[in-house]
Amino acid sequence: METDPPAPDDSPWPHIRAELRRAVGAGTWNLWLSELEPVSIDGAVLRLRAPDGKRQWIADRFTGLLHAAAGTVLGPGAVVEIVTASAAAAAAIPVALPETFAANRAERLNPRLTFEQFVIGDSNRLAHGAALAVAELPSLAYNPLLICGPPGLGKTHLLHAIANYVNDCGVGLTARCTTVERFTNSFVAAVHGGDPAAFKEAHRGVDVLLVDDVQFLASKVRTEEEFFHTFNALHASGAQIVLTSDRPPRDMDALEDRLRERFEAGLVCEVGPPDYSTRLTILRKRVLQDRIQGCESEALELVAERVSHNVRALEGALIRVVAFGSLTGRPATAGLAEEVLAGLYPDLAPARRQSVADIQSQVCMAFSITREELLSASREARLSWPRQVAMYLTRELTDQTLPAIGRAFGRNHTTVLHACRRTAERIAADPDAFAAVDRLTRQLTGGDADRPG
Repeated sequence: METDPPAPDDSPWPHIRAELRRAVGAGTWNLWLSELEPVSIDGAVLRLRAPDGKRQWIADRFTGLLHAAAGTVLGPGAVVEIVTASAAAAAAIPVALPETFAANRAERLNPRLTFEQFVIGDSNRLAHGAALAVAELPSLAYNPLLICGPPGLGKTHLLHAIANYVNDCGVGLTARCTTVERFTNSFVAAVHGGDPAAFKEAHRGVDVLLVDDVQFLASKVRTEEEFFHTFNALHASGAQIVLTSDRPPRDMDALEDRLRERFEAGLVCEVGPPDYSTRLTILRKRVLQDRIQGCESEALELVAERVSHNVRALEGALIRVVAFGSLTGRPATAGLAEEVLAGLYPDLAPARRQSVADIQSQVCMAFSITREELLSASREARLSWPRQVAMYLTRELTDQTLPAIGRAFGRNHTTVLHACRRTAERIAADPDAFAAVDRLTRQLTGGDADRPG
């Protein structure tokens, strides 16, 4: 079985190595990259030792990929230098942890996850604003703060951003960032022969406690009880509590009522999938941060269009396009991105992004009304139903958020949500309504979209 080369405890190299292995196939990894070893890490500069006969080829073909993988772990502006084994031996430079990585390793904070590196969009604006307010004024803004949403949308990024901000700017304040899994493991170890007092001090003797994935507290009776007492002790002392979960408290059915009520007592912010413009901004920022050369704008646009479900998958797709370009010696064009996405993500069919204006126009034609009537304040039946259909189709066929759709129709997001629900109910019960919406959907998508309902 293949084993990784030795690395210092808590070294970032194993994480970078894992990122590289995910980006290339087994053959390429074994032939070219498996023998890379860290020589030194000085700030954001990582020096890697390569076999003398392979150094130039690796430097020529894989520099962009190495920068991208290192940037994921070491932070923006990471630079990778490739040296030969003989040069590394002559230099005899010891491997050293970067200062920011070493300083944060006890809390396992990622120095790359800061507010500056977080891309704000309609789907996360409230959560970002609340997180920043908490970081600047712990316990005075929202306490507790709970950020919820599906995986890969930036919840952990905001958690680490708060902790990094408090540690860097909160004079005299301490922050501890953990997960429910680590909290549970520490608690169990403390109970079975460990030091319960030290456990309590570690989690209750801080100014800001940040806990990821609190939904996993469910069904862990003793851990849930300990967390309840920890929560109460911190809240009573005026400490700030920040939590993340994959669902809002109301949907944590297996959690004790007393704990769920405490989660709901503060501010609950939901994050959703980023829209197209936010995804494109994330990719552009990543390219600049990691100094990726030769990546055409059209390639980024294609990746942003195809990979829409979460940020983690989005950045992973970019790294794979860069890796394939490195392997083939080709620039990262839209054609290359199309080839990579079709090969590595066959399930990602081309996304159909309709414009709101096109949908409004098509609905107006179908119902023989004007755009002015569609957007008017009139509640006549002949206008309210087409308006609801237009909002429903905009929600189904675009990346727009509810607030953005509301602005496009001169309404608020609750009106849009109501329209979507009413349309879904009507097309489920009324064959004529179903046929009308189905016909519009096929017209807008070229005839082969999933049927609504």
